[in-house]
Amino acid sequence: MIYLDHAATTPLDGRVKQVMLPYLEDSFHNPSSPYQGGVKIRADIEEARAKVSKVVNARPEDIIFSSGGTESANMAIKGVAWNMSDRGRHLITSEIEHHAVLDTFKWLEKQGFKVTYLPVDGEGRVDPEQLKKSIQSDTILISVMWANNETGTIQPIRELGAVAAEHDILFHTDAVQAIGTEEIDIEDLDVDLISFSSHKIYGPKGTGALFCRSGVNLTPLIHGGSQENQKRGGTESVANIIGFGMAAELLTQERTKRAEHLQTLRNIIWDSISEIEDVRINSHLTQSIPGIINLSIPGIEGEALLILLDQSGIQASQSSACTTIDLEPSHVLKAIGVPNDYLRGSIRISPGKDSNRKEILEALKTIKQLINRLRNNQ
Repeated sequence: MIYLDHAATTPLDGRVKQVMLPYLEDSFHNPSSPYQGGVKIRADIEEARAKVSKVVNARPEDIIFSSGGTESANMAIKGVAWNMSDRGRHLITSEIEHHAVLDTFKWLEKQGFKVTYLPVDGEGRVDPEQLKKSIQSDTILISVMWANNETGTIQPIRELGAVAAEHDILFHTDAVQAIGTEEIDIEDLDVDLISFSSHKIYGPKGTGALFCRSGVNLTPLIHGGSQENQKRGGTESVANIIGFGMAAELLTQERTKRAEHLQTLRNIIWDSISEIEDVRINSHLTQSIPGIINLSIPGIEGEALLILLDQSGIQASQSSACTTIDLEPSHVLKAIGVPNDYLRGSIRISPGKDSNRKEILEALKTIKQLINRLRNNQ
């Protein structure tokens, strides 16, 4: 099986699995317990927190563990909206966000908040000047993703954050897809909240984190305990947090190497698919993460191509794994102006750190053969 859907999830790194195992067996204690077993596990969680904090060059105390990127985004957006509603009720995001963000804003609209959805240009990027024009006197939060989960296109986060800071507005970015290859240093950015996830960086599913800059107050989503500095109640998922810490440590050590490897594979993919007649590459040519390539071919159904690829031993996807049951064309591709005859013929290829040149070439050969087959109705 050739797995080319790392944007959906990554396999658990063997080194991560090994450090998790003791916490599924003998080290089972509740980290809030006062005796030695609990005290030790509490210390282990804090060590994992420190490892995760280094991924964005943050202070450990500014990291809040969650159940994943979706909860982290909800925690940031709802937490700020509820906490600052007396100051204002206007929020800004973009049209191409992950549904963890978009659906959260749509829910807040039902609670009486106003939301501006910024358009993107033909390359999928938000214009900082457009953001500036959208700010109102009661704007309290801006949320724009770092890198798009369908196309990989990177937003001008530094410029957007600067606009937010200039107007004294909190800024959140969904960095779930970006964290694996992009250097993120919160000391060098006007970013107040960053959500990211473990299972996108070869860690376990079911855990994630929110960076919340010191001084930013959030109303908690989950009540019922004093865990996570009273920002998220509930007994911690210890094994997952320990695994997340190890995945973060490995990422800190290997991120540059992984990014360079993915860039090499991306160039091979890019050059090969460019040879397909009438193909459209939906990822930004220069401003995109190296692990996602989105393409559209007119005259075929992307879903049919993916089924045939799966039968051939190749796993790819059409869009976000969170929306695969939705038969509607991608909201991201529509927002960047992909023509109607291309929309349904889109697939996303996302290799990973352990993908190799041989399997990439084999997959590309099969993709081309199957596209010709579909075009000829065979």
